[in-house]
Amino acid sequence: MQHAPQTARVEPPPATHTKTDAQTTVAGLSEVMEGLQSVVEEETTLVRAGRLCEASRLAPKKTELAGRYFRAVEELKANSKRLARNAPDQGVLADRHERLQAVLKSNLMVLATAHAVSEGILRRLSGDLARKAMAPPGARPDPTPTAPLALSQTL
Repeated sequence: MQHAPQTARVEPPPATHTKTDAQTTVAGLSEVMEGLQSVVEEETTLVRAGRLCEASRLAPKKTELAGRYFRAVEELKANSKRLARNAPDQGVLADRHERLQAVLKSNLMVLATAHAVSEGILRRLSGDLARKAMAPPGARPDPTPTAPLALSQTL
């Protein structure tokens, strides 16, 4: 008799039963959103200033906070009915979420701009290197080999 392979079971988030539980859940989510917003704002500022190495050092913290944010949102979804009963002032959380979304949108635009600028620079540099490597007709080729262009895509 063959058994179907077992998949890992994901534990559901803890249930929110009391008003205190609901307040703790909402406060935890709000705290995570504030932390994530702070890191994203710092990253945006550093990228705008061209300090990409410093901005890339924020990646682990940003990743950790994003993970906590998604887990908190899952908890919120799983307990939405109880939260609605036990934490009636959800407008504060909605406002907090809107501010975070605005900061994330700005961050994405700054990162996309930085990516486009750096890509343009690399294309131009690559073209310049290729033209330098090609000798005009009748000229002796440059005996010094051109090193390949290397790129790090960390940010």
